[in-house]
Amino acid sequence: MPWLYFNLKPKLLSWAEPWQAQVQAEFMALETVSFAENCFIAPEVKLFAEPGRDIIIGSRCMIAADSFLHGPITLGDEVAINHGCSLDGGRAGIRIGAQTRIANNVTIYAFNHGMAPDSPIYQQASNSKGVTIGKDVWIGAQAGIVDGVTIGDCAVIGMGCIVTKDVTPYAIMAGNPARIIGDRRDKV
Repeated sequence: MPWLYFNLKPKLLSWAEPWQAQVQAEFMALETVSFAENCFIAPEVKLFAEPGRDIIIGSRCMIAADSFLHGPITLGDEVAINHGCSLDGGRAGIRIGAQTRIANNVTIYAFNHGMAPDSPIYQQASNSKGVTIGKDVWIGAQAGIVDGVTIGDCAVIGMGCIVTKDVTPYAIMAGNPARIIGDRRDKV
């Protein structure tokens, strides 16, 4: 539970900070990954990045165990990714704005395979438009976001949604395919 890291008492933080520095150094030694200050990255996270497909992680981000991230991916400050998420930036990348929260088992794929009927799927070229998620967005558990989608600032994506089209700022989305069911500004 990575959020607990940010509430540690000084005695425990004196142990945890060097441990996190070691975890992050090991990732940076193997992959083209960069971490801003004061992040928590579970050692069980799978990060895959290579030149041109970097993973850039802003300050105070947290990524929970058993998540898979393949660059290019850029996380703004204070982004939280819960356990079991799968993000693949394809060629065009995934960009996630500051203070966005992603619940468990969310999938975000910034690529798609060709589907011509005259050759097997696995032999066809993939294409990538990218995925952009604004700031202060909440993505509920087990949601899926497909290539080419932009989610506006302050939107809420409900549990189990499959987002196939752009989402306006402050929209509250539900269903499969996801559709607008409300506006976050009306929930005051």
